[in-house]
Amino acid sequence: MILGGGPAGVGAAWQLARRKKARATVVERGATFGGNSGSFEAAGQRLDFGSHRLHPATEPHIMADIRKLLGDELLDRPRHGRIRLLGKWIHFPLKPVDLLLRLDKSFALGSLKDAIAKKLPGAPAEGDTFASVLRANLGPTICDHFYFPYAVKLWGHAPEELSGIQARRRVSAGNFGKLVKKVLGAVPGMKKPGAGRFFYPRRGFGAISEAYATEAKKQGAELLTNTTMTRVERSGETWRVHVEAQGAKQVLEADQLWSTIPITLLARAMQPAAPKEVLAATERISYRAMILVYVQLPIDQFTEFDAHYFPGADTRITRLSEPKNYAALTEPRGSTVLCAELPCAVGDRFWKMTDAELGQLVVDDLAASGIPVPKTPTAAFTRRLGQAYPIYLNGYEEPFKALDGWAESLPNAISYGRQGLFAHDNTHHALFMAYSAVECFEGGKFDRAKWTEFRKIFATHVVED
Repeated sequence: MILGGGPAGVGAAWQLARRKKARATVVERGATFGGNSGSFEAAGQRLDFGSHRLHPATEPHIMADIRKLLGDELLDRPRHGRIRLLGKWIHFPLKPVDLLLRLDKSFALGSLKDAIAKKLPGAPAEGDTFASVLRANLGPTICDHFYFPYAVKLWGHAPEELSGIQARRRVSAGNFGKLVKKVLGAVPGMKKPGAGRFFYPRRGFGAISEAYATEAKKQGAELLTNTTMTRVERSGETWRVHVEAQGAKQVLEADQLWSTIPITLLARAMQPAAPKEVLAATERISYRAMILVYVQLPIDQFTEFDAHYFPGADTRITRLSEPKNYAALTEPRGSTVLCAELPCAVGDRFWKMTDAELGQLVVDDLAASGIPVPKTPTAAFTRRLGQAYPIYLNGYEEPFKALDGWAESLPNAISYGRQGLFAHDNTHHALFMAYSAVECFEGGKFDRAKWTEFRKIFATHVVED
């Protein structure tokens, strides 16, 4: 039994049915597969839940499977985004010539001074907070004008309140050496294979999870959508999962329980109830919510860029993507949709806004950024994600350790994936977890020692920008 139909769930279902000949059932509360990495139909085109790319860093054997599943539908695309920094637009990924021509001179000079100061005696210690780790490695200029205001928008907390692990897991260019490598990686002759490129399905990012789900079903897996798990209980040697679909209740039984849903939800759903200290731990870790605001414009294309990044405190949104540009689509003619990402908390002032108000917020932010929409929007609509990012507050490790230890102690059960391991990960990382879990399953039994070794690899994952 697999809870959750995102990449980690459907990826495991296919591999279990295909390689282990196991009977797998996936329980997904949404209408489609993919979770936060899924796609849906609206405004005459396929749209994603935010900006998603499949990175060249994907493990070769997983990439080979995806190529086989999608064939010519998987496109190899150049990255073409930009970052608004101190009122100027800088190409992203970073390019040397663009930096020389467009980077704010005071920012460039301050960063250079910080790089030199880092080599001198008396440089600050790295410390244990997001703020101290990045300030020690990148200096105040880059931190104060880019990473710190961006962190407040993304996670809703001051950089000093966030754990240093957040910096190490989320900032791939976490020191000057790595930053220079990223810039030089754009120079012809110095590029790594796949640098500055990404893979993207012609029919939206969700096509990856949908393809896994389709193949899993062909191999005999049972896939349930619009089905909500309401309770999980252990009965003898069997897991009993209580679900509800369209008002009808059912109890599903399985030998193994693999959960990719938020670990906090798993703990609260368990019967008999999880220990008091475990339930208390669910209140001490949290996820950042996000509203995806889609604005439809009556034009062919808004800009040539696939994504715009807004780290500054002068805008509310953090990123804007134009889905048609990801797959180089020209249809539908006379219409394009923008997707703005607005991190928030469930129930806050943004969460309570209407779709029309949120659409106007996006229009206002774009105008303030110097890229106003050329025509009045045709429509504005939203999708709301209650658990978009885990928030690594200082000291979060203790309550997560309590939750993770409890989950690991459950017989014939694992909690994995981005939500299950409270991890900042890309889709290819989630798929790697799924494949790894299947590697540990043999003869109807799960190899915990082998899983522990895979967990060490998961801990080294760093989000690809």
